[in-house]
Amino acid sequence: MKISTKGRYGLKAVVDIAYYTQDAKCVSLKSVSERQGISENYLEQIIAPLKKARIVHSVRGAGGGYFLAKPPSELTAGDVLRILEGPLSPVDCLLENGTTCGDDELCDTCSTKSVWVSLFSSINELVDSFTIADLMKDYENMGAVLG
Repeated sequence: MKISTKGRYGLKAVVDIAYYTQDAKCVSLKSVSERQGISENYLEQIIAPLKKARIVHSVRGAGGGYFLAKPPSELTAGDVLRILEGPLSPVDCLLENGTTCGDDELCDTCSTKSVWVSLFSSINELVDSFTIADLMKDYENMGAVLG
């Protein structure tokens, strides 16, 4: 399993939006793009599923932009990554519709399934242990400046 740029940039964008809306109503994608070094066009593609999943909301018009739909302490890295990447499963057979492993072996008889179940569980527990509020603190410690 590998997290794509969509997942990595999306998580960075959510942290940026959370951080820079502490003292403002919303932030523009242009400002997120400039701070994070991510193409504004690509950010628009990333934000669309986050908006649909009600992770972020938008405000139209002059002074408009994006803000988090929930407090940063109630949103995890896992919430964002699963929206952008899909299930964080190391193998397809652990997915709801996954029924086979490798050469049509039934997953229930797979001798290595316990490894994949444990890895899947560990990955999800780990990404769910980081709230956006936690990542905002890291961002601030790295030198982010309120704009």
